[in-house]
Order: sequence, then C-alpha cells, then structure tokens
Amino acid sequence: MHEPDPPFRPVRRRDGCLPLEDLGLIGDGTTAALVGVDGSIPWLCLPRFDSAPVLCGLLDHARGGHFTLVPDDLVEARQYYVPDTGVLVTELRGPTGLVQVTDALSLRSGADLTDDVPAARGELVRSARVLAGHVRLRAELAPRGGARTRAVFSGLEVLPAGRPDLRLHLRSNRPLDGLRTVHDLRQGDRLDVVLSWGRFHRHHRFDAEAMLRATTDAWHRWTRHLDYDGPEERLVRRSAITLKLCDDWAHGSLVAAPTSSLPAPIGGIRNWDYRYAWIRDAAYAVFALRRIGFGGEADAFLGWVLDAFEDTGRPRIMYDLRGGPVPDEVVDAALEGYRGSAPVRWGNGAADQRQHDVYGEILDCAHQWLRAGGEIQPALWASLAGLADTAEQAWRHPDQGIWEVRSEGRVFTYSAGLCQVALDRAARIGEHLGLPGPVTVWRAAAERLRQLVLDSWDPGARTLSAHLDGGGILDASLLALPLREVVPAGHPRMTATTAAIAERLSAGGGLLYRYLHDESPDGLAGDEGAFVLCSFWLVDNLVAQGRIEEAEDLYASLCARASPLGLLSEQIDPTTGEFMGNFPQAFSHIGVVASGVNLARARAGTRR
Repeated sequence: MHEPDPPFRPVRRRDGCLPLEDLGLIGDGTTAALVGVDGSIPWLCLPRFDSAPVLCGLLDHARGGHFTLVPDDLVEARQYYVPDTGVLVTELRGPTGLVQVTDALSLRSGADLTDDVPAARGELVRSARVLAGHVRLRAELAPRGGARTRAVFSGLEVLPAGRPDLRLHLRSNRPLDGLRTVHDLRQGDRLDVVLSWGRFHRHHRFDAEAMLRATTDAWHRWTRHLDYDGPEERLVRRSAITLKLCDDWAHGSLVAAPTSSLPAPIGGIRNWDYRYAWIRDAAYAVFALRRIGFGGEADAFLGWVLDAFEDTGRPRIMYDLRGGPVPDEVVDAALEGYRGSAPVRWGNGAADQRQHDVYGEILDCAHQWLRAGGEIQPALWASLAGLADTAEQAWRHPDQGIWEVRSEGRVFTYSAGLCQVALDRAARIGEHLGLPGPVTVWRAAAERLRQLVLDSWDPGARTLSAHLDGGGILDASLLALPLREVVPAGHPRMTATTAAIAERLSAGGGLLYRYLHDESPDGLAGDEGAFVLCSFWLVDNLVAQGRIEEAEDLYASLCARASPLGLLSEQIDPTTGEFMGNFPQAFSHIGVVASGVNLARARAGTRR
C-alpha cells in the first residue's frame, strides 16, 4: 500500500534479490534507474532507456553491477518520494546511526517539463546526510563487467567494460581513491556523489544540493498542472509522475516499462524486454493523461505515433523510442536473471508479429489528434485511409493478438474489434474534414464488424468469445471493447461477458488472469500471474454499467496493492501478492488514472 511516511523495516531479500516492491524509480525523460531500499541502484541503462545497462544487478545480483551507498551492518530502512516529484529518499539505519540518501536523475535548472524538449543533465545525484549518530558509509560503483578508471581533475574517469561509446565521470565532495570508498561520517556530515555521462568539463561546478533543488522545483512546476478530484488522489498523482518517468520527453514516446526480462512467474521463461514504445500503450496513455490535465503529454504521444507511422510507411506494433525498428531479440547467457529466472533478453521478437489491433490504435490516435486541434495533411490521410482499407480485410486472418502469443494465430475478437475502430474512426475523420475516401463503405463495414463481435456470443457459456468463431473461451481483452466504443458496456451480451470474466478468470481478491492457459495455449510453457490492467478494465465496465459501489470497492482493493512508494508491476502473484513481470508497468498506472477518473465522473454525474 502506498505510504507517504512508511515505517522502518528490515531489508528483505529473496534468492539474493530485493523484491520488486522494495524498489523505487527515478528518471529524467531520457533514461531511468531503480533504487533499492538497501541503498543500491541495481538498474541503470545509459545513455537511454533502451541502451545496454551499465548497472544490471537486478538481473544478476552477483555479476550485473550496482551503485551502492550503505552503512555498515544495515539494520532497517525505508523509502519515500519527495512529495509530487521524481526525487527519492532512502533512510538507512545502522547500529550506530541513521543516514538519509536522496537520489535523482537531475534536471536542468528552470526546466519546463510540459515542453517537448530534453530536460536531462545526464547526471545521477546521490546525496547522503547523517541524520543521527555516526555511520561508516560504503560507497561503491561497480559497472557490469568492471571498468577502467583514472584520476582526472575533479574526480574519476570511468570507462565501463565493453562500452567504448560511454565515458563516465564520478565526482564527490569527499576524496575518491577508487570506485569503492569508505567514509566515517557523523551527524550533519554529507557525502555527495554525482555520476555524469552527458557532460565532462574540467571546471564543472559541483553543487549537489543545487542540482537536487532544481530537479525538485522542476517536478513541482509540472505537478501543479495535475487536475484530479477523485478517489485515491495520492496514488493517482504518483501514477501520473510514474508515467512521466516512463516518457521520452524529447520524442513523445512511452516505454511500456523501463526494465527487461523481469519474469512472470519466478523461474519461468516469460521474460521480455519492455523498453520500447507500443502503439497501444501510447493510445491508452493519451486517454488517461488528457483527463487529468496533461494535454501536452497526450498530444506528444499522439504526434509520436503519427510521425512513426508516417516515417516508416507501415504500421508496426512497437518502435524504439525514436520511432525506428526494435532490435532483434537476443538472449544474454552471461546473466542468470532476476532470482535465477533465465533467460535474460534484449530486443523483442514480438516486434514483427501480425497484430491487427494496430490499425485501430493508429486511426484512433489520428482521431484524437484531430479532436485536440491537430491537422491531418493529405499525405498522412492517404496512408491512414489505406490503413482503414487494410483493416476491412485483415480481421479475417489470424494474428497473434493483443497478448502477443507465440503460438499459431487465431482470429481474435479483440483484434477484429480494433479493426472496427479503424473503420469507424476513418469514417469519422473523413466525414468531418470532407476528405476523399469511401466513408459510406467504411461505416457500413464498421457496423458489420460490430455485429460480428456481438455474434461471437456463446449461449451455453453466456459470454462473448475470445475468438470470432465463438466457442465460449474467455479473454480479459473483451473488457476493453466498450472502452474503445466497439460495443456498449450496457449491452446485455457485454454485461454477461463482464460477469463471466469476473467469475471464470478470477485469480481471487479482485485480480484477473488474462486468459486460462489450458483453454488458450499461447506457445509458452508455464502459467503466469494476474495481469493488473485487466482488473482496472473490470472497474471501468462496472462503472459504465452503473455498478458504482462495486467498482469503488474493486478500485480501492487494487490501489491497496501498490508498493509503499505507489508503484505497480505488470502482474501480481495471486497467492502471495508479490509483484511479477516488468516494473514499474506503464499499463498498470494508466489503469489507476483512467479508472479513478471514470469513478470520479460517475459520482459527479458527468460523462467521459
């Protein structure tokens, strides 16, 4: 549960690793780092989200690398964010004293985070201050694979092994005779350490306090734009910041998660690299952020989607952060994986899958772009119209679906539903702007597809089916159909489907599985946990069906599963409540925001 003022507790480890719930996220719109409650940073990719990690202890605690500030004989610790910021505080108590470590990926002085320009300084600031007693504080920077160092002007030059492209600079307000130093500190003493990669100046002014102050101020200016008055207000604010931390501020893209290969479940092989931008994630983020006052971010995501599509000339389901192709998927056999869960993967093999929902995602983004005041030029419209024509045929053919199964494809109902979205939005855009195109044909095709989705109804199972040919097999993605206006949430077949999913895909405690693996084989061994976003979709359906109190209870129970820092993973182990999968997961935080807004508006009697 999100706790702004959490209690101290002993540090937990499982198989040598911190639980995901005991990690915090910091970022600067270019990259992100995870900070452990034990004072370690076990994850940092440089110089960008999708670069190779310099610190990778998250995926191999013995060999992956870390950057640690910790007192001898650590007894207990706690973590919390400076309110309304991405600046993280970790307090570590040893037997003789208490030290406070403040961490941030620093931002430029005066940075405006609503502007689509880089704000990062390319510097990680770690500032330790002894609050009580005295401590013997160990400071250790251990890049993956080791590093060569040499003393330079104001600190150390650090050259990580295997990274000729990367030149790091480590500076401190206290002497550094190597990458591992020990400092005897008393109450009031400070140890400031700054790791730089974006700037390297002989006479660069060193003022960690000023850097943290500028970063905090930038975050406060940004969060003043947040407009939300609804349930779980604290967690919604934190989710908005978490989404901002997953956003590439210069390009407008959004990583699905800033990590790779965190398993779902532990010991399984469902380990994927999520440090890329999925079209559908951006589309859902637009819905969420625009409704809480962040229209600039929403417009940036929309613009990025349309730019990426127009630049490549073909609809991809995901892109790298600049809008280029995602690297091929490779296995890194040198790392043992989080809690021994190999394989570790870089790149993503799903990038070239056939997923027909992408047509609807792109055209829906175009429709939202237009509604927000954007323009659609003739060349872009020609491509979008071509997508609508493709969607009219594509739904007839199998694909890998929203969940990116690695088995032979099926004709998924969700995919067909998003082809309906493509046709519907193309018709709306064409009619609104008077653009050339078979608007009447698209509209008629959209209505036929809507009916086909409803015709997937299985009277015996009393549900719409995961596959368009019926059969009564359930998939939680059906809950998203009303959210995309494919079918009304209050249609009798949709209300029955909602009830069936809540019962048959239940993992207990309000959690839902995406699908049941014995009914819907996906080409991979083993099961998985409950998928967090699906439960928020259930909240949204209950709201739309007028079942407000049920929706509020479910929403509160889901929000209570957030970590003490207010973060959520992709999946949750329904037996233990532990986080699983990549972390923090943008989709899960989109759910927090979107469902909170839906509940607030329902209580206020307003529409979406």
